Parts: sequence; C-alpha cells; structure tokens
Amino acid sequence: MNAHWRLRSLLAVQVVSRTGNVATTIAVPFVVLSRGGSATDVGIAAFAATVPIVLGGAFGGVLVERFGFVRSSVASDLVSAVTLVTIPLLAWTVGLPAWALLVLVFLGGLFDTPGESGRRVLLPGLATAAGIPLERAVGHFEASVRFSVLLGAPAAGLLVGAVGPMAALAVTAAVFAAAALLAVLTLRGAGATAVPDADPVEPSAGYWRDLGSGLRFCVRDPLFRLVIALVLVTNLLDAARSTALLPLYADRVLDGAQSLGIVSGTFGGAAFLGSLAFGYVAHRVPRRITFVVCFVLAGGPSLVVPAFGLGLPWVLGACVVSGLAAGALNPILGAVELERIPSSMRARVFGLLSAGSWAGIPLGGLAGGIVADGIGVTATFGVVAVVYTVVTLSPLLGGSWRLMERRVPAVQRAQPLPADATK
Repeated sequence: MNAHWRLRSLLAVQVVSRTGNVATTIAVPFVVLSRGGSATDVGIAAFAATVPIVLGGAFGGVLVERFGFVRSSVASDLVSAVTLVTIPLLAWTVGLPAWALLVLVFLGGLFDTPGESGRRVLLPGLATAAGIPLERAVGHFEASVRFSVLLGAPAAGLLVGAVGPMAALAVTAAVFAAAALLAVLTLRGAGATAVPDADPVEPSAGYWRDLGSGLRFCVRDPLFRLVIALVLVTNLLDAARSTALLPLYADRVLDGAQSLGIVSGTFGGAAFLGSLAFGYVAHRVPRRITFVVCFVLAGGPSLVVPAFGLGLPWVLGACVVSGLAAGALNPILGAVELERIPSSMRARVFGLLSAGSWAGIPLGGLAGGIVADGIGVTATFGVVAVVYTVVTLSPLLGGSWRLMERRVPAVQRAQPLPADATK
C-alpha cells in the first residue's frame, strides 16, 4: 500500500475502534438502568469505565513502545471485544452480578488509551510520507474521532431501543473485532515510519526509567503543565455531562436511549465537520485565541440548554454550535504535542498526557450522578456550565500559554532584512 492508503487505513481503524468506544458509553448506562440502578449506580459504572483509561495511559505508553504500535492497537481492540461480549453472555446464561459488570467494564477500558497512543504515534510518519502538512493530518485524525461519535452514538441508541442494551453490547464487541482485523490487514509494517531517521529510538533503560523520563518531560514542560491542568478540569466536567447527566436527562426529560444517541451523534457530527474544516485553515490562524473561543463555545451552549430543562430541538441546536467549536480543540493540541515531544518518546508521553488529562474523568462521572441525585439534573447542568466557562478562559492570562503558537523556523528567524529596510 502506498503512503496515502496507509494513512487512510489508519484513520479507518481509528474510526471503527472509537465507534466501539462510543457505543459502549451509550449502552452501559442503560444496562445499569435496565437492572433497576439509580443515578448513583450510573455514576459508579462510569467510574469503573474511566479509571482504567487513566491507568492504561499512565503505565501503558512504555509498553506500546516495546510491544509495537500496530500490535498495541490490535491487542487493545481484541481485549475490548472479549470483555464486552462476556457481559451479555453471562447475563443470558449463569447471571451477571453487579460486581462482575463493573470488573468487565474496567478490563474493557484498560487498554483503550495504549491502543490509541499506538495509532497516534503512527500519524506523523505516515503524514510525512504522504506529503500532508502535520496540522492537516492531525485535523483529519481528530475528525475521524468525531466521526466515530456521529456513527456510534445514533447506532447504539437505536440498538439499545430496538434490541436492548445487552444485545447492543454484543454488536459492539463485533465492532472492536472488526477494528483489530482491519489493523492486521492494512497496517502491518507501518510502525517503521513512526520514528524518522533523524530521531532514532534510544535504547531502553528499563520500564520504570523509561516511564520516569516521560514523566519528567511532562512535568518540566511549562506549557504541558498548564494544558494538563486545564483539560483535567474540563474533562471532569465533560464526563459528568456525558456519562451521567446526559443519560439521566435523556431518560427523564427526553425520550430515552434513542434521544441520547441522536444528541451524541449530532454533537459528534458537528465536531467531525469542525475538525475536518479546521484542518484546512489551522496553519493560518492564531492558536491560543482560537483555542479559547472554541473551548468556551464547546461547553457553554450544550450545558446551558439542559440547565433550563429545554426539549430535544433546543438540545440538538446547542450540540451543533458546541460540536463545531469542539472540532478545533484537539487538532490544535495535537499539533502542539507533536511539535514539542521528541518522536522517540511520543508513545509514553502521549499516554502520560492522556492519563493526566483524563484523571478527573472517573470522578466526574461519579460526582455527576451523586450531585444529580442531590440537587437534580438540571441544576447540576447549571453548576457545570458556570465552572466550565470560567476555567476555559484561563489561557487568556498569557504566560506559558503563549508557547501554543507555532514556532518560527530558525532559517526564517535568521533571514536578514532587505537592504532598503535597514536605511
């Protein structure tokens, strides 16, 4: 396969794998609710589903570098397929205790972040080989993530409504298996392009030392410290919204799982269009101001509308606005990360950055369910909206946030002024 088809295959694997992740987040809350669970129980299930993502990101990056980027992607999807199909099989045969559901959900998410880190490390090398600018390639990769929401959320909502959450999980397991098979067939050998000859892979100093070097890089980089803090808080709030508050809002105010699927799919579709379009203009706009404006819009409308208890048309309109704005966020951050991280340690740093950014997500889902039980779903949406808006304005303070802007090439900086300009 030529470089362009390799890149397209990588994006396709990402779409299929992430579609399985999205479908899982839709189906699992309704598994809990179908078994008589409360809002707190939904939050506990969300906690069990997101803690392994943090753990896998923190400790899996070094293993990805040793195991191989393509093999990590395949293994991640196979583990998800096996654990998910086990849930309905147990429920339909010997029974599914609540603890077993939580354990299987935990195991299913444990390798998600390492698998995606492996795919993300492959991106810059394949983009370079295909002659595609880095920011555009990152935009396309993030668009594929958003496209998976557009596909997975409505499909999962329809499946849950039509055949029930257990059968929907069985179908989702088949989706993960398809992602693993696609990677095996199309990405073998792609790992050779991940690290350019100018930046050779350093010999391993041992697992813990390799992990420590990646951690030191994250801690010492002044911009990444700020990014992790900001995204940790916003992801916590997003988790409260997506894994607890939205399912509860759909169940109590809208029309159940189908409405949740439509809402999530609308947001994902708008974010997909936003990522795709932004990829073509990303190299021409200032990063920091664009990042702030889009971040505020990504949270505000989609949180304020449910806070007022409005119906499905209003929720869908807010999702369009927020989704279009959200589509620009990850392409900006992805390009910054690829510019600042040495290629020989990208997998471990990507994993650590993901772990730091996702560290609040388990607490967000759990807290969202508990607070909703205490003050109500709409009031909780209002609190989240206020905090989200205040936090996302922080890059305007300047300081190390200015490091987000793209670097001026050294040759361009050293270029002398024209003769008449010095007169």
